[in-house]
Amino acid sequence: MKPNRSIPGATVVPVLIYPDVREAVAWLGAAFGFVERVRIGEAHRAQLAYGDGAVIVGDVRHDRRPPRPGEVTHAVMVRVDNVRAHCEQARERGARILMEPIDFEYGERQYTAQDLAGHQWTFSETLADIAPEEWGGTSVTPG
Repeated sequence: MKPNRSIPGATVVPVLIYPDVREAVAWLGAAFGFVERVRIGEAHRAQLAYGDGAVIVGDVRHDRRPPRPGEVTHAVMVRVDNVRAHCEQARERGARILMEPIDFEYGERQYTAQDLAGHQWTFSETLADIAPEEWGGTSVTPG
């Protein structure tokens, strides 16, 4: 893949719609630790980074809308170093915690939060390298 400083370097980049782009950028930075890397217009779009991942915050236009209450159409997973500390930071900044940190048999500790626009985020900390076959999964391709 060719590099381009005008787009995040991640291979998969979700675009999430928010009613107020600037408010979302500030909130996602304070609550979840994202860092703004590119601003497109004052209120049109912003590219945010977290580690080697990225997300684009988009504005409400045409047919683009944030989630409606009681509706879950997607969730974004982000890997972090310390789920418990991350969860507390998110809670202190106003995230609605939907699932407290839990250790799973597949080697991850995870929690789920809802942001100011209703998007769901799962944050995951790796505890151990566990083969999928050890907990009932099936490896389909190597790696």
